[in-house]
Amino acid sequence: MAKASSIQAGQGRRPRSGALVEQLRQALLDGQFAPASRLNEVHLSRSLEVSRTPLRSALQMLAGEGLLHYTPNKGFTVPEQSLATIVDAYEMRALAEGLAARLAAERGLSEAQRASLDASLAAGDAALADGAEPAARRAAYAAANEIFHGTIHEAAGSSLVRDVVRLCQRVPQASAHNIVAFDLDDMRQRHALHHRIYDAILGREPREAEALMRQHVLSVKLSMARAFARRLPGEAAAPAPAPGAV
Repeated sequence: MAKASSIQAGQGRRPRSGALVEQLRQALLDGQFAPASRLNEVHLSRSLEVSRTPLRSALQMLAGEGLLHYTPNKGFTVPEQSLATIVDAYEMRALAEGLAARLAAERGLSEAQRASLDASLAAGDAALADGAEPAARRAAYAAANEIFHGTIHEAAGSSLVRDVVRLCQRVPQASAHNIVAFDLDDMRQRHALHHRIYDAILGREPREAEALMRQHVLSVKLSMARAFARRLPGEAAAPAPAPGAV
């Protein structure tokens, strides 16, 4: 079941069908639903202020994307991912995002893309400053992180790269929006790499941009794998992922 206050309709406005799907998708990618939990459709329809019919349609779409499992007479459940699946998703994402960074450096940034990256870096700097409230910090940094990666995907100009990243993000733990395994030092280290990746792209250094992005994503993989193994001791016996330096 979702947390009691995880997702709610905004300001009394009922979400339209497309917005409802996106809202639920983001909640899944944010880790707001526990792995292996069954979704309570009555609770969700009340908290989102929508009827059961559009809610069921949205859940079916997300099941089609692989973000939910549907079992007749039982309903929708959140997939429980193995450590091996999470590691595989990060390794594939590292290849795709490394290529995206290289292509962005080769093609150069538009003014709008540069402004978007500047804004995401500034937002990350502010979120990670001393004194920020932890929950607000995580939310702000997750949003800035997603914008940073999304802008680079756009700058790459490759729909295939975006499709591969989107496929990897069907494993919520491998989503660019998911930072639940990170402490403040982790986030600051990741954000410092964001600045270096940006400098490499801006300096038209494709190989450097690709290497830094791959290093970035693979280092995130290691943090997530450690956190996953701590939560599920039975998974700790799985083979350790290879070091993330590229």
